[in-house]
Amino acid sequence: MYKAKSLDTECLLKWCKLLEYDFFRIYSQHLILYSPPGNANYKSFKKPVSKLPQFRKNIYTKEIIDFLLAMIRTGEKTKSQVIAEYGIPKTTLYKWLEKYA
Repeated sequence: MYKAKSLDTECLLKWCKLLEYDFFRIYSQHLILYSPPGNANYKSFKKPVSKLPQFRKNIYTKEIIDFLLAMIRTGEKTKSQVIAEYGIPKTTLYKWLEKYA
């Protein structure tokens, strides 16, 4: 299985349960990190204004943050390269550098 090119999701789910580790999270983080930017010409529908507070879900997990900061610390990529390649907002990256330095 280790050398196989692909692995059935049912088999992977069994391994996740056996090892008590979420291998699907690695794949989903990879998809989030390397997803193409949204279409600028996309017309979105306006949602009705609500009086309730709006909360934004954090899509960046600790593993993604650590991965990006490790590349910057080792000199593999510069801050501007990370911002450009992964679409991380500049302010977010600098907050991470302050918080996790």
